[in-house]
Order: sequence, then structure tokens, then C-alpha cells
Amino acid sequence: MLRVLTPPAGYHLAGSVAPLSMGRHDPCARFVAGTFWWTARTPDGPAALSLTRVGPDLHATAHGPGAAHALDHADAVAGLRDDLTGFAELADTHPLVARLAKTHRGVRLPATGQVFARLLRAICEQKVTGKEAYGAYSAIVRKFGTPAPGPVPELWVPPDPADLAAAPYWVFHPLGVEQRRADTLRRAAAVAARLERCADAAEATARLTALPGIGPWTAAEVVRVVYGDPDAVSVGDYHLPNIVAWALAGEPRADDARMLDLLAPFAGHRGRVCVLLAAAGLGAPRRGPRMPVRSFSGY
Repeated sequence: MLRVLTPPAGYHLAGSVAPLSMGRHDPCARFVAGTFWWTARTPDGPAALSLTRVGPDLHATAHGPGAAHALDHADAVAGLRDDLTGFAELADTHPLVARLAKTHRGVRLPATGQVFARLLRAICEQKVTGKEAYGAYSAIVRKFGTPAPGPVPELWVPPDPADLAAAPYWVFHPLGVEQRRADTLRRAAAVAARLERCADAAEATARLTALPGIGPWTAAEVVRVVYGDPDAVSVGDYHLPNIVAWALAGEPRADDARMLDLLAPFAGHRGRVCVLLAAAGLGAPRRGPRMPVRSFSGY
């Protein structure tokens, strides 16, 4: 099945879908030979969606029982439903943001519509290093997920939430997840169906943060990708306040309050500004040791 999409001038596929993948070996979303592959559990069954640039167009193909559903949402997954209304005027109020908005004008925010799949990854990322988060996420997907339909080997469909909800917390220890995150994941999995029915980012944020173990950071990481929310700011992030303060005010260190104060002029698109800073690879000067990588499998 093929759907041909026409992106706006300057559209950047890799930059737009970057939030959907944890890197080159992500079990559920990654580039293979220049084509981006992304998997999902749809109401019709599992699906694998591919996105490939062909001249000015974007070719979307899909495999599996949920192929038609995936193709219907292919433009959203690619970020082509992203609404930039009003952002240019806000960006022009700060010289760096204005420059980044032009340099990275092809980066659009995806909207997958898949709440639990992104929540699984966000919970794995809570208060650990990126290496620990990837290891736990990848291990959970491979243990509880299923091989994806289509021609790509070692591509997996995210787990059925019911399987995670039914698993005892100690099953997650050898996978690199301690009891706190395991319990959070199991609680979220138990109400996954209700979370998937949320109409918008605001409702999803309210429902997510009502769950023990899920705070503003996790909710923002989810709704920015699931609903393409351009205003979602990951409050509580280990690095983001410093990045924002350094980029926007030349201040090497900041807390969440200062970050939100600096982002206030971009209300409605605060999350987009953070995405642009990430796309540009901007970071604050480092001070102190890196967070150590730990293993929970022996606890």
C-alpha cells in the first residue's frame, strides 16, 4: 500500500521524525537504507510504516493488518500536520530563535496518536542516563513486543499494554528497570485504553499526571510527540533548563522557573523552541561529573 505525500518546501524528514527514535538501533523506529520505519499497534492490528523521500514527494508505504490505519496517519507521523501559525512572529523577538527557525524550517513536529508506546519509553527514561534508558526500553520491547510485519528484520511492534500490566514488577529487574519505574509502568499499562482515548494534549496531560510516578516531565515528553503539542516543555529535565538559559540568555545554569521565564515570550510554541535548540545541538558548558551508568539487574 502506497500513499504519496507532498511536504512543504525545505521539509527535513530526518529532523522531523528524530523524536520518534532512540537512535540507529531503536527496535520500533529507525532509518534503514535511507527509509524511516516506524511501528504501531493500531485498532486493526500491528503495522509497520515506511517514509521515503522521492524527489519533492514523501512516499509512505505500510505493512500488516493495520496498514490502512497507519497510512491514514502517515502525514501526522511525518509532521506534516504541524501548525506553525504565529511562530514566525514569536521567533523574530529573539535573534537566536529567529535564526534557528530559518535554519531548521524543515523540522516539523510529529503527532503519532500512540500514547502508551511513547509513555513506555518516557517511563524508561525517568531519572537515568540515556544508555540505561535505551537498554531498558529495548529489552522490554523485545521481551513483550512482537516482530513487525514487513521486510525489515529486527523491527518490533510495541508491547500490548495488557501484557505489561499483568507482569509482576520483578520481571522488569533483569531488563534494567527497578521497582519504582516498573510499578509506574504497570499502573500506566493498566489504564492504557483510557489514555489512548484522550482527545487532546491537555486531557492527556491531566490523566497522565494523575497517575503516581508520572509528573510534568513524563507528560510533556509524551504529548509533544503523540499530539504534536508545540507548547509542551519538559519541566524537570536534567539538562534542559541549562540549555535554554545558555542559549537564550547566556547564563550557564538555571532552574525550571528561570527556564519557563525565558520561554514565556514564546507561549504556544515553547516546546518548539526547545526542539530547535536540540536540532542545533546547543548545550550549556559542562560542570561536574556525568551521571554514572548503573545496573538494576542484581537488585
